[in-house]
Amino acid sequence: MNKVDVYKDVYGDLKKRLRWKVADTRSLMLIASLYVTDNQVYDGDSLEEMADYIKKEVGFFTTMQSHQRYTFAAMLLTRFQHPQEKFSEFIQMYKALVDGGFSMGAYTYVSAMVLLNDDKSHLDIAPRAMDVYKKMRKKHFFLTGQSDYPLAMLLAQGTKEIDTLIERIEFFYGKLNQSGFHIGNDLQTMSHILSLIEEVDPEVLVTRCTEIFDRLKDEGMKTKAMYYPQIAMLAFLTNGKEHITHVKEIQESLNHEIRWQKDMNFMMAVTLHLSDQIENSSLLQTNLSTTIETLIQAQQSASVAAIAGATAASNSGS
Repeated sequence: MNKVDVYKDVYGDLKKRLRWKVADTRSLMLIASLYVTDNQVYDGDSLEEMADYIKKEVGFFTTMQSHQRYTFAAMLLTRFQHPQEKFSEFIQMYKALVDGGFSMGAYTYVSAMVLLNDDKSHLDIAPRAMDVYKKMRKKHFFLTGQSDYPLAMLLAQGTKEIDTLIERIEFFYGKLNQSGFHIGNDLQTMSHILSLIEEVDPEVLVTRCTEIFDRLKDEGMKTKAMYYPQIAMLAFLTNGKEHITHVKEIQESLNHEIRWQKDMNFMMAVTLHLSDQIENSSLLQTNLSTTIETLIQAQQSASVAAIAGATAASNSGS
């Protein structure tokens, strides 16, 4: 069974199982994608047990009490052998980030998860991430907010000096805008994602993004600003524009199964296709495969944070 079919099956079970517990369809889609992209066997009972465990362990007024606990439960189950033990470490990490200047709430929880997934010294990465975030904010005060925490955390795990990294982000932002991409938060996210790869010339990545953008239009697909991060992800493939036809086929297949979620279906189509490429394409070098895995997790984390942030904004507590 291919990844798309597995994804549909997992989503279908989640929809039945959690229909009264998780109101946002996008959360179910994300949970399904976590299992598929991490090649983990889905077990709905284990997911519910982990979510119940989280609910018992946290305070009442937190993101973890909302339906988002199922997404975090899935992250822990798919990425770690001992998820309950890791959850304790995860909460400690969250508290350390808050003590280090990160605001309380959904985006910092996601950042803690990003940090938990990294093998490097957590003590070194967290302050570096805050430094990256502050310098991002200095460049784009009105665009940069808590939603940028997770990508700042991922960018901080790179090897470049922070000022060099910020210059690279700014290069992408300006050059892509000159190439027809609209300024705004989505373009900033796109610039952050492109900056995660250090091995490819920035000019080459900009050219690839432009070619992918044009191919989307040629295929009669939308070129919304919210798709910019996915365009950046496809640009990590040397011939990303040649993959658009297959991405379109996946999206259309998902549109039949999951209606009223065309934008999310496009995001999932790119994620599933890239995940498949990592396993089946001899074109990808090992280091590039690792980067794309990081990218997929970055995009999943950004989506989790966005949905969790929207949920928190509609409730009194965070």
